[in-house]
Amino acid sequence: MTTVLQRPATGMPSLGNTAILEMRGISQIFPGVKALDGVSISLYPGKVTALIGENGAGKSTLVKILTGIYRPNEGEILVDGKPTTFHNAQAAIDAGVTAIHQETVLFDELTVAENIFLGHAPRTKFRTIDWKTMNSRSRLLLESLESTIDPSIRLKDLSIAQRHLVAIARALSIDARIVIMDEPTAALSRKEIDDLFRIVEGLKAQGKAILFISHKFDELYEIADNFVVFRDGRAVGHGRLKETPQDEIVRMMVGRDVKDAFPKVPVTIGNVVLEVENYCHRTEFRDISFKLRRGEILGVYGLIGAGRSELCQSLFGITRPLSGRLTLNGQEIHIRSPHDAIRAGIVYVPEERGRHGLALPMPIYQNMSLPSLGRTSRKGFLKAADEFALARKYAERLDLRAAALSVPVGTLSGGNQQKVVIGKWLATQPKIIILDEPTKGIDIGSKAAVHGFISELAAEGLSIIMISSELPEILGMSDRVLVMKEGLSAGLFDREGLTPETLVRAATGNA
Repeated sequence: MTTVLQRPATGMPSLGNTAILEMRGISQIFPGVKALDGVSISLYPGKVTALIGENGAGKSTLVKILTGIYRPNEGEILVDGKPTTFHNAQAAIDAGVTAIHQETVLFDELTVAENIFLGHAPRTKFRTIDWKTMNSRSRLLLESLESTIDPSIRLKDLSIAQRHLVAIARALSIDARIVIMDEPTAALSRKEIDDLFRIVEGLKAQGKAILFISHKFDELYEIADNFVVFRDGRAVGHGRLKETPQDEIVRMMVGRDVKDAFPKVPVTIGNVVLEVENYCHRTEFRDISFKLRRGEILGVYGLIGAGRSELCQSLFGITRPLSGRLTLNGQEIHIRSPHDAIRAGIVYVPEERGRHGLALPMPIYQNMSLPSLGRTSRKGFLKAADEFALARKYAERLDLRAAALSVPVGTLSGGNQQKVVIGKWLATQPKIIILDEPTKGIDIGSKAAVHGFISELAAEGLSIIMISSELPEILGMSDRVLVMKEGLSAGLFDREGLTPETLVRAATGNA
């Protein structure tokens, strides 16, 4: 039984219990982006609710609202039917909400017991920490999870699975009623996942309401009772998971007709420009092979942690590979640094443009000319006129909207900031440009402009590698798609006849 919701304004209908927590009509707006748009979700005692959606669908924003990090612009939160406001993280904890993240938010140098009771340690009558009681309570909590972890050892000496147990014990120590598990199995072995699921069943038996976020459908169908699907910041479907076919869930996730949203400009694909053979990194990816041709847009798709960005950062020389071979225009090359990559004609537009792609306090023209100082200086002295001329050329080409080239980049919108990053690298006259989430965090109009410009670059013969978490973008812009899963290639697909379902199945291992 599945109900598709275009824009719910009220809580989900009852699925058999009275909800512990309800979120009704929640919207979260950031400058230029509506991260959540009128979503509603209900969490029930003794039930696991799966929150499903692509990267960027709004799942993390919802978790931050539930844990008191963000306060929503619209909507209301009810706990036991009573409206409440989580002014901060402590207010959420006081209401019985706790989160266990993929990267556990604990402290390596503290002991297990100190992590479990951090912020609410038992006290003696003299108001000092009661170490004996804290250790004994920690031991009891861990034993209730069938764990023999010594409460006195430091957290840094534990495995990832053991750290998750400590995080769960911490949740039990504050008597949490709502437990959020955000990709908890991402780094666990099958046995560790089985152990975790036994603990989840125990939490359900205690009447805890659990919000479980995962991209792995086999795990969701194994552990979850109910589901909610997010797409583009909206809740588009919910129901009982085991009564809903996986294909239907996938269709809810991907939703729209990508051919209409992202028309592809036809381009004549040329000869091979870059060949990557058996490319390996010590920890992030291995045995990656593909060919990139002149005028081609090669999409790279995968879930968080798949190794997409790490692969492309290695191609740009940010990290060094362990082994493998790169061939550029038929000649083997060795890239040991970004300088080597730029000299070879390979440039990289990072995902976090504000942190890694721009100097926000500096003016537009200086950001644009930064990688090309050799062309805008004479005998070691910068020539502002040359910097302005270079910046003006690419600002006009990209239709950059700014009051002047002298204004700080930090004053621009997200879309215009992205144009500056792309422009500064185009000024180096590259052969290959790597775009990591090129439209992340920018509005729909700016996305269309960026997509149009990417197509123009390909038509001019530039070879493009485009990482994206957005299936419509990948399918609408790519000539071929490399799918990665857990550091490995999960398939290389031609554009013709490619469907969203095919990519999702490859990325999640459900092919």
